[in-house]
Amino acid sequence: MNSFRTSFQVKPAPKRISLSDRILTLGSCFSDAIGSQFVRNKVNCQANPFGVIYNPASIHKVVQYSITNQSIPEDTFLHRDDVFFNYDFHSEFSSMNLSHLQEQLKTIIAKTHSFLQGTHWLIITYGTAWVYERNETSTVVANCHKMPQTMFTKSLMTQKKVLDSFDFMYQALKSVNPDLNILLTVSPVRHIKDTLELNSVSKSVLRVACHTITEQYRDVYYFPAYEIMMDDLRDYRFYKADMIHPSQVAEQYIWQKFAERYFDEALTTFLKKWEEIQSALAHKPFHPVSSAHQHFVKEMLKKLQELKGVVNVDEEAAFLSKQLKAES
Repeated sequence: MNSFRTSFQVKPAPKRISLSDRILTLGSCFSDAIGSQFVRNKVNCQANPFGVIYNPASIHKVVQYSITNQSIPEDTFLHRDDVFFNYDFHSEFSSMNLSHLQEQLKTIIAKTHSFLQGTHWLIITYGTAWVYERNETSTVVANCHKMPQTMFTKSLMTQKKVLDSFDFMYQALKSVNPDLNILLTVSPVRHIKDTLELNSVSKSVLRVACHTITEQYRDVYYFPAYEIMMDDLRDYRFYKADMIHPSQVAEQYIWQKFAERYFDEALTTFLKKWEEIQSALAHKPFHPVSSAHQHFVKEMLKKLQELKGVVNVDEEAAFLSKQLKAES
């Protein structure tokens, strides 16, 4: 019988992710989504530490900052409406005090620099090939921070520019972490401000660039989050109310497909156990001091104890232990 659907067929990846791996996600919204899933499921992940960044040039630039642990150039800071921002970072990094912002960025760069040394997987999501260059410096910005459009020139990164920028970053990464694996994705989120036509042009550049990169580098892989959303989940019921961003159901579906392709057997087994524990922890008792609930808490603490040597469950154990105190 016809399923009336083009479903994504999962093929096991040649390289798998394990529970002991360290993961860094960077880039567009998908990096936020998948990074949050890793953190929620106890995988050692630094999820999009620099906030959402859309274009390849800016993503590669923050990686360079992290590799060298260098100071941020003074001319990348700006002041608007009493607030300081930086052109290379998302607007979530802002402050009414310049020194505070500088210290904030310095700290996150240093933390990412340290984490990067032992990272097993770097997951990058490209959102758009359209970039804005500051006319004053001819440098690409990650965010215009609502400054006047006359200060910038908009252009489309060519495939060659994406490849050259990637190679520069790749060589620097390998010099500090030779065993690092890189996983590329293209965000399924439409950038409708560019118009639907030009958004398609942008995504096409990114997709061809990713394909070429995976052909040229043996330790760089691609996960088709974009294709799953566009071809497998091609229905507006899988979008949020803005009709642009994937819904929670869609994100969960893509995560499951990602897990099937990239997770090793041990991580897959652990995730099943952890999902059961999370569901149990979400349970809100009507009568916390009842014997039934106290028995439930004790059983859950035993299960957490079994996982203590595998992942850090101190927070969950403390949450349950507080409920036990109600018994006395």
